[in-house]
Amino acid sequence: MTVDTVVRSTLDEAGLKYEQKGEGRYFVTLPGTKKLQTNVWLIAREHAFSIEAFVCRRPDESHEDVYRFLLRRNAKLYGVHYTVDAIGDIYLVGRLGLETVTPAELDKLLGQVLEAADGDFNILLEIGFATSIKREWDWRVSRGESLANLQAFKHLVEPEGGHEPGSLTES
Repeated sequence: MTVDTVVRSTLDEAGLKYEQKGEGRYFVTLPGTKKLQTNVWLIAREHAFSIEAFVCRRPDESHEDVYRFLLRRNAKLYGVHYTVDAIGDIYLVGRLGLETVTPAELDKLLGQVLEAADGDFNILLEIGFATSIKREWDWRVSRGESLANLQAFKHLVEPEGGHEPGSLTES
């Protein structure tokens, strides 16, 4: 079975949306919950198979803390690792030999990409974009806009202790 056959059959069996962008090049969309989707490139080259997924743009702040988180997280990942590009955007990348590309291995790699990109997304936003999140929260409150997609970050804007001053829960 060729690598192209393995990739297409694995993606089809998983019901994933993808586009073949030439021989051995696939642009795959993984659905998520925290990160609504993760776009992944699967590329079969002459001697290796690579996987690359965009996770998050360059953090606005706390770069050292973000990179420390990524380096520690790398120790727990299977087949892929976090990296940053020349402008600081965050990616998951991996490379393996063409002979090791099997449906089971590809499924495991895509699962790891999804688990990491989706599972780490809010943590990366909290660390690297806290000021922007707080500013967005305040702007939406001032305009009466929905806070629905910011609820995961409510703890960043609540007063210490999680209640409003003067409320009945205040000690």
